[in-house]
Amino acid sequence: MKETQFAIQAAAAFRKFVLRPEFPCLGAKSALNSESHTLRTFEELGTAESTDELAIALSDFTIPTEYASLIAIFTGPRETTETEFEQLLWKQLRLLHEHDMAADWDPAVSSDPADPHFSFSFGGRALYVIGLHANSSREARRFPWPTLVFNPHEQFERLRTDGKWKHMQEMIRQRDLRLQGTINPMLSDFGERSEARQYSGRAVEEDWQAPFPKVAGKCPFAH
Repeated sequence: MKETQFAIQAAAAFRKFVLRPEFPCLGAKSALNSESHTLRTFEELGTAESTDELAIALSDFTIPTEYASLIAIFTGPRETTETEFEQLLWKQLRLLHEHDMAADWDPAVSSDPADPHFSFSFGGRALYVIGLHANSSREARRFPWPTLVFNPHEQFERLRTDGKWKHMQEMIRQRDLRLQGTINPMLSDFGERSEARQYSGRAVEEDWQAPFPKVAGKCPFAH
């Protein structure tokens, strides 16, 4: 999408949103401060046009440092309930997967959304997805436009290998507690429960299942 007034406004708003002192995610702050993030704007979430452009952006996305994210901000819909946003988020991920059918699922993660080692995959790369929207029950996810943040799984694995992850995770959770008054009940470590439960930000039911099919013909090897 060309550099429109919306793109300029959305980028400025996202920077202000993340860089406010009380925002809990330190990785997001580092990505913005180091200019290692990629921010793109798109038409409405869950549409064919957005999918085509988002697929290109994900294909071009590179990881210059240990903190890197692709931030996709959509023009709308802006007034959705948490459930409506969740449905659109998963519709968008299904459309991206259909666009990416020729690529193998990242072998480091499971393609089964019920598996504790599940992660979304595009272009053979595992991605942890964070959804933001105007009516999120979590303050750290409450942003005026529907937004998907794609974080490469490999950077989390690198932080674990370097011994940095546990300390950073604890700091983020304590900051979220100060901001919200509670720690996000959906949070869990990779391998404990499917991360699909965390994507939309909604506190999903115990028996909730992601509206995303186990990828046929792919081997969900859980490392």
